[in-house]
Amino acid sequence: MAGFDNLNTDFYQTSYSIDDQSQQSYDFGGSGGPYSKQYPGYDYSQQGRFVPPDMMQPQQPYTGQIFQPTQAYTPTTPQPFYGNSFEDEPPLLEELGINFDHIWQKTLTVLHPLKVADGSIMNETDLAGPMVFCLAFGATLLLAGKIQFGYVYGISAIGCLGMFCLLNLMSMTGVSFGCVASVLGYCLLPMILLSSFAVIFSLQGMVGIILTAGIIGWCSFSASKIFISALAMEGQQLLVAYPCALLYGVFALISVF
Repeated sequence: MAGFDNLNTDFYQTSYSIDDQSQQSYDFGGSGGPYSKQYPGYDYSQQGRFVPPDMMQPQQPYTGQIFQPTQAYTPTTPQPFYGNSFEDEPPLLEELGINFDHIWQKTLTVLHPLKVADGSIMNETDLAGPMVFCLAFGATLLLAGKIQFGYVYGISAIGCLGMFCLLNLMSMTGVSFGCVASVLGYCLLPMILLSSFAVIFSLQGMVGIILTAGIIGWCSFSASKIFISALAMEGQQLLVAYPCALLYGVFALISVF
């Protein structure tokens, strides 16, 4: 046992004593405690001083109500373009893309071969006027005793397809099939005059040949002028007028014979 007591007392050597606990004091609020340490750079003399009300920053008054905050932005509902009533709706012809002003301008451009064509108007896909002119051409042939509606529409479709392929190869910008059909249909208007003359007298004489050649040149010149202005193909009017003359020459043969 004597050896165990010596081992117990000599196992850990430390200077700590139980008597030291009674001598320690914890001063949390005093000047000598561990939490009373002061740091340099802070003015502790300003603590506890009174600040006058006029030196304090004024607070912005709250102008809203409880549970009703002030709304800074009021969203607006989108308004319809034409309105909600039937009176504000656009006309039916406008919805279908039929513009009588543009139809009249294109007709005047065809009737006046020397008039400068407006490329922005001529580049539109307008088939209302060409359909009317094709019906008028077939009606005048019917008055002359020639039922050729199938030939008129068949040759028109084949001619528009051929010109569409040719113009896309020749132009840099390209053209749509509807635009080609629209221009060729409008330029069919002088051919209606030729078929109307065929109702009154025969076109198989010398006068008829001269008149037919003039109508073919009129139609082809107007069509090539419109294509040149719409597709910006400067200096290529004769190249465009030649296939147009071939197409309108077929319509002239139907009118004469």
